[in-house]
Amino acid sequence: MFIKRYLLFLTIALPLFAGVKHLSLNHAIEILKKDNLELKISRFNEQMKAYEAKAAKGLNYGKLDATVMGMRSNDAGNVFGFKLQSREANFGDFGFSDFLGPMGQALEAMNAYPGGLPSGFTQDMGSLLQVQPEDLNYPDARNHFQTKLSYMLPVYTGGKLTEYGRITQSLYRMSQFDTQKLLNEKIFQTKKAFYDISLVENYIFNLSKIISNIRRLESIVRNMQKEGYAKNIDLLEVQARKAEAQSMHNQAKLNRDLAYQFLSFLLNTEVSSIKRVRDMAPMPHVSKQELESNNIDIQKALLGLQISKMAVDVEKANFRPEVGAFAEYGSADNVLWNEFWDKDSYTVGVQVKWNLFNGGVDAANLEKAKVNYMLVQDQVELAKTGIALKAKKLKTEVLSANADIQSYKKQLRFARKVYENYRARYREGMVSISDVLIKQSKELEMLLKLLTAKNKRNTKIFELDSILNRGGKV
Repeated sequence: MFIKRYLLFLTIALPLFAGVKHLSLNHAIEILKKDNLELKISRFNEQMKAYEAKAAKGLNYGKLDATVMGMRSNDAGNVFGFKLQSREANFGDFGFSDFLGPMGQALEAMNAYPGGLPSGFTQDMGSLLQVQPEDLNYPDARNHFQTKLSYMLPVYTGGKLTEYGRITQSLYRMSQFDTQKLLNEKIFQTKKAFYDISLVENYIFNLSKIISNIRRLESIVRNMQKEGYAKNIDLLEVQARKAEAQSMHNQAKLNRDLAYQFLSFLLNTEVSSIKRVRDMAPMPHVSKQELESNNIDIQKALLGLQISKMAVDVEKANFRPEVGAFAEYGSADNVLWNEFWDKDSYTVGVQVKWNLFNGGVDAANLEKAKVNYMLVQDQVELAKTGIALKAKKLKTEVLSANADIQSYKKQLRFARKVYENYRARYREGMVSISDVLIKQSKELEMLLKLLTAKNKRNTKIFELDSILNRGGKV
């Protein structure tokens, strides 16, 4: 019973460990957009830029703080201040208990001598003023709890906060462009992997046919050797060529496995097999208008130009005044939140700050921002012309590869016919085995050149697709 359950579990679990089979290119691109790790990281960067833009916008709404403080002190200044903030200060806190006794004696003396003052009265009054009030200088320790709400609002910043908000929003858009460009690059790599695998499969298929032909040639040589028409060196030469072809066949399989591993890495999903695509990728239509409106690098350059214009406006704001408002409301007592509404207080105010002179720093920074704006303008034009030139170069290289492919196809067909002819002539004893193998090598050479040209052509086409931003929206 246990064995049956184990086999059932193993049967169910096997598909979980198997890779995706017969994967189509369109499905692979969908998996790429969803699961590629680099794209996920880029989207996290997008989210951080979005929160930065949100934080910059939030600066316009000011700042509200709630503060609760608890203190205890016997410092004379602190205790007196605590009582004032709690609205509990009285004349006793000023030391009147030490002052009223001598003052009463002085008043009695004045009543006793209504017509004049007794001798020494002036000195007594001077000494009275020198009395140090014990309650004021040496107060008892006191607790103090203060609850306060503070609100600060930037009323006018010369447009600086507005431009900061626009800049951070533009930087968020720039991060989206970066993700889009990365997506185009990954789609380029995915397409190339699909076409590389398909080309390698084609190469393996043709190598298998060549190896099969070499084996037939080996069989012919063996039969001719038995009849005395071939030498042992002929057989060794054919076997050496077969070993070389088998080595190339094994290397092609390893390259195919490596391509599958790279594709699995791109998709973050194990891929076992794909649906083969045509070995010739379709040529995209390229126009100057489409290139300038869709190319990511040009869009980033244009956005950079806008950001540099905003930076100029930020520097201009340094020449304008800044106005801020603030308000505070709170209450204090020696017991937390005791008689809160009876002892509450408020403070409101406005501050105007205007820098009149700082040694020309603001003027220099403004001129620097203006120069940077002109620099970015030229960079935009350079990006447009550079991308257009790159697209023309890629298109020319594709057309050149097309011509090479047509030539190699004809040469490959000719090489195969020549090889078949020389093999028949060898059977009749008209040519040596070396001549036959030379012609067979020519066939292999043309096959390699044809597949290399197709690979080069496909790579250039995928680069064109990437430049034209045909990877889909983020």
